[in-house]
Amino acid sequence: MMYYTRFETRFCEIILVGNAGGLSHLHLNTGQGKRKFEISENWVLNPGFFTDTINQIKAYFSGERTKFNVRLNPQGTDFQKRVWQELSKIAHGDLCTYKEIARAIGNENAARAVGMANSKNPIPLIVPCHRVIGANGKLTGFAHGVAIKDKLIQLERQVTLTNSRKSTPSTLR
Repeated sequence: MMYYTRFETRFCEIILVGNAGGLSHLHLNTGQGKRKFEISENWVLNPGFFTDTINQIKAYFSGERTKFNVRLNPQGTDFQKRVWQELSKIAHGDLCTYKEIARAIGNENAARAVGMANSKNPIPLIVPCHRVIGANGKLTGFAHGVAIKDKLIQLERQVTLTNSRKSTPSTLR
């Protein structure tokens, strides 16, 4: 049995889909980008099933959370799953390039393939494909639109900056 829910955040509506195996989809419903998403008539609306995930996402958007603790169940090829696993290692507020991800999975010539795996990531935000940029430092494609990618990166930079100020003794400020 697959469940789904939808809820609003400060940036866009989010649709979650999953089952007892874990979260299989997180759709950022921005109306931009190339990602289209439809709710299956076989899925059951069950907001209560996702309460903890919704709370974690809301805490992320409010700057109170930098890591997620959500059981994931993404479907994809072995290569895609390796890329998604590597994406999950990118720390909140950090950025890396497609080539760096390719190198980390053992094939530095696979930057384009990494980009394709990024575009197929079914759980963006939690599997942070928005933290990957082009080798030239530019924000390159994002399945949900470059505008939301930029907003997420700016949010994380602000949270990182705020947290570093909190941890710096006031005499050093």
